[in-house]
Amino acid sequence: MRVVSVGSVLGVALLSAPAVAESPAQGFLYGLGGGVNQEIYRGFKKRIIPIPVIGYKGDRLTVFGPFMTYDILRYGNFTVTGHLAPRFAGFDASDSDYFLGMAKRKMSLDAGVGASLRQDNWLLEVSTLFDVLDNSNGFEAKTAISYGQQVGAVRFEPKFSVDYSNSNLVDYYYGVRDNEATATRAAYRGEGTINYSAGLSMSTALFFNGMSRLGFKHTWYGSGISNSPLTHRDTGFSFSASWSTMF
Repeated sequence: MRVVSVGSVLGVALLSAPAVAESPAQGFLYGLGGGVNQEIYRGFKKRIIPIPVIGYKGDRLTVFGPFMTYDILRYGNFTVTGHLAPRFAGFDASDSDYFLGMAKRKMSLDAGVGASLRQDNWLLEVSTLFDVLDNSNGFEAKTAISYGQQVGAVRFEPKFSVDYSNSNLVDYYYGVRDNEATATRAAYRGEGTINYSAGLSMSTALFFNGMSRLGFKHTWYGSGISNSPLTHRDTGFSFSASWSTMF
């Protein structure tokens, strides 16, 4: 199993999903996506992540690869949405010598609800996701604000977000249990932490009769993650690209 830091692949897919959601067209879609993520786990510099895309865009339901959203309530510019998303995260002892003697940290499945308010070009989003498989028994809450601007055929959307990961989530993926501690890997109890990120996405329908999207994001990790002996840095950069079209 390859090590993937929490949210790395999630970020790739979610950067692409809004382009589909904004399109008035409905039906099945397919495409390709991928990203490069700067890892914060020790022993890893970057990770290349391919993601085949197949999905569906309906009036309320959007499926984009392994991610799913459903608009539960709409009232003017205000929307309440249900979310289902895999959490590509974790490691096992075969990934690196540094993880020898540690129990496997599993990928999981998150579900939750979010709300968004759009005012002209501004979009305010709040959401929370819970681990429904009880691997970490944790949750994540996020607030984001973005501003979309159309310039010719290209839409630019800078975005700033703040997310809180509770102690269960941080401890599961970044903690070191007492029986896993060694002379070079101290025991560590993960605590709830706040992470910040800033990014820019660009989308256009110019190429190959589909929607193309590029995304860049820089994340500043909170002390609960950056103080872990499993990490070697407190910031990370990611890049994503995708193309999709309707059947």
